[in-house]
Formats: sequence, C-alpha cells, structure tokens
Amino acid sequence: MTGGGRDGARGGARGTAGTAGNGARAGARGNELAVDRLIDDPETRIVVCCGSGGVGKTTTAAAIGLRAAERGRKVVVLTIDPARRLAQSMGLTELDNTPRVVKGVSGDGELQAMMLDMKRTFDEVVLAHSEPERAKAIMENPFYQSLSAGFAGTQEYMAMEKLGQLRDAHEWDLIVVDTPPSRSALDFLDAPNRLGSFLDGKVIRLLAAPAKVGGRSAMKFLNVGVGLLTGTLGKIFGAQLLTDVQTFVSATDTMFGGFRERADRTYQLLKAPGTAFLVVAAPERDALREAAYFVDRLEADRMPLAGLVLNRVHGTGAPQLTAERALAAAEALEENGTGTASPEAELLAAGLLRLHAERMQVMARERRTRDRFVSVYPDVPIVEVAALPGDVHDLDGLRAVGELLGGGTGE
Repeated sequence: MTGGGRDGARGGARGTAGTAGNGARAGARGNELAVDRLIDDPETRIVVCCGSGGVGKTTTAAAIGLRAAERGRKVVVLTIDPARRLAQSMGLTELDNTPRVVKGVSGDGELQAMMLDMKRTFDEVVLAHSEPERAKAIMENPFYQSLSAGFAGTQEYMAMEKLGQLRDAHEWDLIVVDTPPSRSALDFLDAPNRLGSFLDGKVIRLLAAPAKVGGRSAMKFLNVGVGLLTGTLGKIFGAQLLTDVQTFVSATDTMFGGFRERADRTYQLLKAPGTAFLVVAAPERDALREAAYFVDRLEADRMPLAGLVLNRVHGTGAPQLTAERALAAAEALEENGTGTASPEAELLAAGLLRLHAERMQVMARERRTRDRFVSVYPDVPIVEVAALPGDVHDLDGLRAVGELLGGGTGE
C-alpha cells in the first residue's frame, strides 16, 4: 500500500466503519462483517459488490442474492460480467438485459438475475427520452453505434443507468450489483460522471451551437470559431467521424442535460441510506492493495461501506501440525523410513506431509497479508470465505458460499 493511502486511511477507515450501519458491524469474533444482518435488514435496498477482477466478485454477488432470497427477500442480481458462469450456476440457459426468475430457490423469497447489455440499455435511454423518428436517427448514427458499443466509461455508466431503472421500478426489495472489474475504484465511481460530462460538455455543445444561435452576425461570428475548432478536430479524428459526431449532437439536442442529471441522481442513490458497498478481495497482496484503494475512495466520497469480503481463504484440518514439523517428518520418512510400512506408503506419506507444509505456508502468508490490511483499516468489518475444493457451478455451490458469508462453516 502506498504511504498516502495508509496515512489517510487510519482516520478515514474509522469514519467508514461508522457508516457501515445497515447491520454490518463487529461480531462476537472481533470486527466481523455480519452479512446476514445486512441482508435481513429491510432498510437495505441495494448491495454493491466491488473490487478488482478475478477475486470471486460475481460469485459473491450471486451467493448474497440467493441467500437473501431464501431468507425472504425479493431480489434481483445485476451482473456486469460477460462470462456465463452466473447463468450456469443459477440453472439459466442465458442471462440478458431482462430479469429472469431463478428456479429452485427455497423459502418465501424470490430471486431474479440479469446481465447488463450495454448497447440495449443505451438504446432504452434514447427511446425513453426521444421522439420515435429522432430515436431512430440517433441509433442509426455511426458515432452513436461506436459510443454505445464500447466508448470508455460506457459500461460503467450504463450499469448505473440500469441500477436506476431497477430502483425506480420498485419491483424488488433488494438489488445486488456486481460491478465491472475495474482496475480501481476511480474507474467505477468516476466513469458515469465522466461520460455524462462528455455528453453534456462544452465541446459537444459548441458543435451543436450554430443550430441554436439566432441572428446572422452572431451566426457568422460563431461559425468562425466553430470552423477553426472543427478543422482542427477533423485533422485529428477525421472529417467523417466529425460529421457523424455533429449529426449525433444535432439529433440528441433534446437529451442534453439528461445524461448528466441521471448520472448525478444515481451517484446520490449510491450514497443514500439503504445502499451498502461490499469490497471483495482475495487474501493476496495485489488484491488487498486494490481493496485499499476502494476503501479509501468510498470513504472519501462518503459512500456507505459495509465491509470487506475476503474470499478464497485457505485452511487446514490439522492446524496444530506446523509447516516446520511437517517438513521434518517428511525428510525423516524419506531418509530413514519407519520400518512398519512399505516404501511406497512411506513416500506417499512424505508427499502428503510436504503438501501440508505448503498449505501451512500459504495460510501464514495470507494471514500476514490480512493482518497488514487490518493494521491500516482496523475498523473495516471483514468476513472470511474459505476456499472451496472446486468451482461454483450450481445453486448448491452458491448456497455453500452464502453459508460461509453468513458466518457458517459451509458444511
């Protein structure tokens, strides 16, 4: 962790834990994240799982959604992950931009799941805020097609658009969001505002200005400035692209302000009571460094951090046998044997002892990494989720993860 993050975090983490209300507070075993208390609280309406890629964030979001549903909530899980793991684990043939009911959920609750379709969501925004003919012109515009398919920040912006749509629908009492695998919290929290600012920005407005200004002299004056600007931009980006942008701007004139307004509204929704952020990480140095960035940023923006999910933590059934003792016993077996078993059995036993020693070394390294994080963020509640022997591929696997999140053994 950087020195700046550490210095700012000591006081900041205390303030963050203070906003972790919503049921996430210290438990009987220390500063433990009480996930069940969080999802059982009817005031908790949105849970946002954030973190870097490859730490089990999608599985965590799905497991929380299933556990909440089986404890009586009506839940929708919104995933941004393009992988098909979530659909498979929930017994669905596919996930798309429409919530689908997950069958096999026990209890009185209900679980639905969906996967963000970035372009379709953008199309929905255009259709909702434009007349049919203008919407058609916008969606056929080459610049719009590029923008909606992969412009920097579009995925994050549309994820928040979809979250706002789900919240406004009032069909679910809990929304669980699996955020994009951003490299840092800055991408996830800033991208919606960046894209909204771009679509409502000065340059974009200037490109549309000649169509809005009245008076011949004003038009002539403005066209000189716009001509200089567009000439420069044309050299950089190409004349055809600039023409497409100007056509897009003209077609979306009535939508100006809407992008920024919705981004601001969703940003405020993320800060509102009833929203809880869960940072998901693995017990590894890089993953926890990334988690530290998230914690710092969430606290700086006064976002309601509920705590940290430390995923895939290794354990052993023989914690009393240290790595040193296991290695010494393995060496003794390999060199001298016991005289009471076959050489093959002794070699197998020595191999198992060496595997145990490696596992104990991994556990010690994970504990040191976790302890360093805790020393900087002592007030951030944590729940540890043990590493499972295989991949999660069905509802039973998600239930096992949910049990671990709830503080159980997963057995």
